[in-house]
Amino acid sequence: MSSHQAVSTAPQTLAFTSSTAFRHRLVQATLTGKPIRITKIRSSSLSPGLQPHEVSFLRLLDALTNGGVFQISETGTTLLYKPGLIGHTPSPNSATSSASKVIKHVISAEASSRGVTYFLEPTCILAPFSKSPFNIIFSGSGCVTSSTEQDYSVDTFRTAILPLYSHFNIIAKLECRIIKRSCSPGGGGEVSLTFGHQIRLPPTLHLRNPGRIKRIRGVCYTIGVSSANNQRMIHAARDVLNQFINDIYIYSETVGHAPAAADGKRGTPGFGMSLVATSSTDCLYSADFSSSTEVIRTPEEIGRGAALRLVEEIERGGCVQRVGVKTVVSLMMMGSEDVGRVVLGKGVVEEGFVGHLRDWKAFGCGEALVKEWSGSEGLAGGGMGGMDEGKLISLGVVGKGVGNVGRKVA
Repeated sequence: MSSHQAVSTAPQTLAFTSSTAFRHRLVQATLTGKPIRITKIRSSSLSPGLQPHEVSFLRLLDALTNGGVFQISETGTTLLYKPGLIGHTPSPNSATSSASKVIKHVISAEASSRGVTYFLEPTCILAPFSKSPFNIIFSGSGCVTSSTEQDYSVDTFRTAILPLYSHFNIIAKLECRIIKRSCSPGGGGEVSLTFGHQIRLPPTLHLRNPGRIKRIRGVCYTIGVSSANNQRMIHAARDVLNQFINDIYIYSETVGHAPAAADGKRGTPGFGMSLVATSSTDCLYSADFSSSTEVIRTPEEIGRGAALRLVEEIERGGCVQRVGVKTVVSLMMMGSEDVGRVVLGKGVVEEGFVGHLRDWKAFGCGEALVKEWSGSEGLAGGGMGGMDEGKLISLGVVGKGVGNVGRKVA
């Protein structure tokens, strides 16, 4: 009888297929405490199974949690994950406390196809619900701080993604620093992340006023090439942006040579730009563009391309941009059992976003309601980028009230 009860009370293992939304499904499982089984991971590919960057993420997740179980099949096409408690503890022989322990995550050269923000974004979604603060250093020959084909840069993460947590009153002891810059595919960069603000339950979010763009800030950088490229990128970006707004400041940074990786190989030289626009209601829109070894681009092309991408992001509208919407939705799902609302641009609602909402439903979290936005607030004012009411939708999310399980235990 007792064994039957033990089986019945055990959480049901959720089943998923393919490598789609791999990171976020693992994060959702960790936040809700529900085990998952992912099958058919690139089963029909010439390189089946988990890729190096996914294995590296599993290693990071193991370091950030206690009691988690990972079971990977011999072919790497099946993963069983039973989540543990979020929060790391020092080893018995360590003299440091859990609050001060530094986790050093080394990214191998094989994982350099993804930028370091591939690891930063899900880490920060977990961090508010940890028993202890996160203090992590990302390094290694696969640590890429610039933007890649699939990931935005650390500059964008620092200036446009971390500030999103302030909407949930998570504002203290948050810092992301680029210690060594690097470009793809060479890697060799180093990034420090400190996330020391843990909360019991995120407050209900009501973000419905996009406002108008009031300023644009940015950073451009050169690594192992002439510093004159910075000014060329800035002038090209201003040629586009000065038509809309005058409050523009782009900081330039020059790194004399590409960083060397642990194996002694010199990283890839290059340059890039990250831009962030802020609205009158503190909504953020960002854009990245960096050089590549596959397609040769001039600094003028990089600067103009970054500016045009920023204008395109602003045109999509809404209070949250594409790269930040999954973070916001995840925190809303974990929040109080109330209906939170956020206005998004229709261009933000893509296949990946819809799948993200469906995954949350599969994990038993709150419902989401999408409807046309009929409000008129935030559609007038000075500055760049008028938000067309017909391009906006209202997303309502019912919080699950899961909150921080670690804080319950504490």
